[in-house]
Amino acid sequence: MTDFNELPNSGFFARHETFCPRYGWLKKGFDGVLSDSDIFDTQDAIEKLGVGKNMVRAIRFWGVAFKIIEARQESTRQRLSGPMRGTRFGKKLLSDKNGWDPFLEDPGTLWLLHWNLFVPPIAATAWSYAINLKNLGLFSLQDLGRALSDCKESVPELSRYSDSSLEKDASCFTRMYAPGRRFSEEIECPFTQLDLLLSGEKTQTFRFNTDTKPSLPDMIFLAACFDYARHSQPDLKTLGLNKIVYHMNSPGAVFKLSETDGGHRLERAAENLDGVLFTESYGNRQLQFEREPENLYWEALIRYFKDSGHIGFKR
Repeated sequence: MTDFNELPNSGFFARHETFCPRYGWLKKGFDGVLSDSDIFDTQDAIEKLGVGKNMVRAIRFWGVAFKIIEARQESTRQRLSGPMRGTRFGKKLLSDKNGWDPFLEDPGTLWLLHWNLFVPPIAATAWSYAINLKNLGLFSLQDLGRALSDCKESVPELSRYSDSSLEKDASCFTRMYAPGRRFSEEIECPFTQLDLLLSGEKTQTFRFNTDTKPSLPDMIFLAACFDYARHSQPDLKTLGLNKIVYHMNSPGAVFKLSETDGGHRLERAAENLDGVLFTESYGNRQLQFEREPENLYWEALIRYFKDSGHIGFKR
């Protein structure tokens, strides 16, 4: 059984109201918060956001989970209530004026948002457990629900959550990443484009896609490595490939990359960012950097979106 002690036991379960994130929701929630920090708690939120009551709650949940919005007061960060504000990341990505990719048109943006689900503080807790399950192989929605429920054996803090809540998360996780199906809400979920889940040989079964990811930009992967470093080892200036690929909630685990693919990506990306090296010594491959990983995270993102010719960098 997988050891889940490294993963969070706080956050939220089944707070998405069974809705996968849809096209336009993050921008809608971000813009709404900029105009009214209390928008999600107002009586006319349905009219302002143009969605149903349950969808209002889902938009707030996904906005927080993707690090687009956050509670204005730090003391309420672990609650999905109260006044909200746009995060630094949300402003960089979604602002009407010079936002990197306000309408999520770049596949790299979707990979970056996917990564954000696994960055502390984590709101979509079940996503961390699902992505780190070992030896799951071919699975159905029900198999994933049972696997999440089994996590309660090794993480007692999860026992306060009902199996039905975990099953709802399993359903949402699967629908969010599985290949889109016609005439279903999943057509409206942009994250099906990532091909993170593939259809299995049997009907309604899936498996994680561990092959190369052509739509994942190397610089987004490098940015995720710096983001991972600043949260897991902020005082160090090296990050081993083994940790990058195999540790829980690491970039390799979240993007489902092999060690070989991860190494090749870092070799290429490191050549395009000053003060960053990918080295090998006595069989130990690692990322080396001179500056703070948080600063390098932002530099990598700026480099990616600038090179991609997005709105925030057009002359």
